[in-house]
Parts: sequence; structure tokens; C-alpha cells
Amino acid sequence: MSYRGDAEIIVDGVSMQYGGESGTTTALQDVSLEIGSGEFVTVLGPSGCGKTTLLRLVSGLESPSSGKITVAGEPVRGPAPNRGTVFQAYHLFPWLTVEENVAFGLVEQGVPDATRRERTSEMLDLVGLSEFADAYPKELSGGMKQRVGLARALAVDPDVLLMDEPFGSVDMQTRRRLQRELLDIWSSTEKTVLFVTHDIEEAVVLSDRIVVLSGTPGRVRATVAVERSRPRDRSAQWFVDQVEGLFERLGPNR
Repeated sequence: MSYRGDAEIIVDGVSMQYGGESGTTTALQDVSLEIGSGEFVTVLGPSGCGKTTLLRLVSGLESPSSGKITVAGEPVRGPAPNRGTVFQAYHLFPWLTVEENVAFGLVEQGVPDATRRERTSEMLDLVGLSEFADAYPKELSGGMKQRVGLARALAVDPDVLLMDEPFGSVDMQTRRRLQRELLDIWSSTEKTVLFVTHDIEEAVVLSDRIVVLSGTPGRVRATVAVERSRPRDRSAQWFVDQVEGLFERLGPNR
């Protein structure tokens, strides 16, 4: 493993079932994985394989039917400031400015005004949106909105950043730019990142390791290390081969 310390996230034998009038659906079955401090790990799999469910379980938004999850050695029993989440949908407050959206978590934590302003300014500078501090979400492009979401998640200085297909709703050019910006931010902040996507190229571009889930119910089909320096050349033969290999690992129910 390429991470820089002890395991930050441990998912141990986790299964997740949902019940309804039509019966029980198993979203995840006996999923186990470890993510080290400072590591960038991507969960890759077809639609409906439980990727988002896994992220929600780690975030504490849901509780597993069986198994356990720990973050920094503590059992996950609900959301906590040490875990920041960025979703595909922007989830920005339209009545707040960019600056106010970024500062929202700090306000909730009761951070003093001067410290909050300093931290918010730092985050806006990090994501390149300082000039848009007074703008409202309706005035921003999709890529800019996602950068606001990332700045808001980072503002509370979480140890772990959870990202659920955050670039899935933007065009390809913007997506690639956001990927580069995310890697720059990850490199400078040394956060532990758990990233969810169904895009194989994106997984190879970003990750230290890729956890491949099978179709429903989601199980760990393989864990693949990407042992190449960044930035990564999408046209290189090793990149093409790795993408093809992951495509095959996803199997017939991809």
C-alpha cells in the first residue's frame, strides 16, 4: 500500500439491506476495505452496485445492516466534522453568497468571526473563487458550483474527504480541469479521500488504489493499485491497458 500511515478508514464485513413492501433489497454484501491516512482511493462500479450507499455509510448518514465502520479508530455512529462530503448534486444554499455557503459549517460549529473569515478566504483562494465571494449560486457555472461545494467541505478541515461522483454533472472539459484541481488540492492538504465514480478513466487518473465493486449486491471484486506518478498521460500504453483491465474486471454485469 502507498499510504503514509495507519488505516484511516476501516470497513469490516459491511452489508446493507433495504426493506419495503415488495421485499428486501441487498445493496452491499460483506464489503471490507481499508484506506490509509493520506491515501486517495476510488470505488468503481456499475450503476446500482452500492457505491453511493457505501459512501453514505462511511459518512454516517446511514447505518449498516451488519458489519462495522471506523474512522480514525472511532466507530461511525453518525455524521462528524472529521468527515467532509461532496455530492454530485451541488446542495448549495441559493439564498447565501459563495462566501456564506463556504462558511456554513464553520458557523454551525460556532467558529469566531475573524477565524471564520480567514478560513473562508483561504478556501476560496484554494479553489480559485476569491473573485466570486459575493456571487450567488445562480450566477455560477456547474464547475464553479462544485468548487464551492469542495471549499465548503474543506473549510471545517476534515481528516477525510468523501466524494460521490462530484464531476458527473459537468462537461468533459470542465471535468478534466476539476480532476487536475482536485489532485492539486489533495496534494497540498494531504486529506484522506474516498472517491466514488463509474468512470474508469477518472479512477485511473486520480487514484492510488481502485476498489472494484460487482453489480447488485455490491461486493469487492478486486482492488487494483495504480503505481504511477501524477499527472498521468491518458494516451500512454500503460494507461490504456489499465483502463481495459478494469473494464474486464467489472465483468458482464457492469
